[in-house]
Amino acid sequence: MQKTLVVVLDQPTNAYEASKPGRERALEVMTIGARIVLGFIFFFSGLNGFFRFLAIPPMHGRAETFIEGLIASGYVFPLLFGTYIVAGGALMIGRFVPLALVLLAPAIVNIFAVHFLHAPDGLPVAIVVVALEVFLAWRYRDAYAPLLRAGGSHL
Repeated sequence: MQKTLVVVLDQPTNAYEASKPGRERALEVMTIGARIVLGFIFFFSGLNGFFRFLAIPPMHGRAETFIEGLIASGYVFPLLFGTYIVAGGALMIGRFVPLALVLLAPAIVNIFAVHFLHAPDGLPVAIVVVALEVFLAWRYRDAYAPLLRAGGSHL
């Protein structure tokens, strides 16, 4: 006896549906682009932290002292680079994006502060990273709404 398998496929959902207004489609494209760029920056930085395939520019003065302290701890940089790889990968593939943004937020604040206060040569890149983070956090703001309620919830 021969069996026949019939498969009915729905139309695949497309992030760029024609029914969406132009502004909304543009925001979706910008969100995907920002997510991939920020993810790539951190994924690549994490890999570079472990494998050193690109030289890291030397720091001077207080920035150098700060970085030397982190290195001397023995655990901060491996933890940081591992977080960069996981969160950057999540951003690039579009999985757990709000969580990835939360994981990267403290590092991004620190990156900006170090460059703003001690190493202004890297400030333009730090500003771009902050802008991407803020834009993406705004685009995923609904995911953070429960965290920002003052009253809390009862279990």
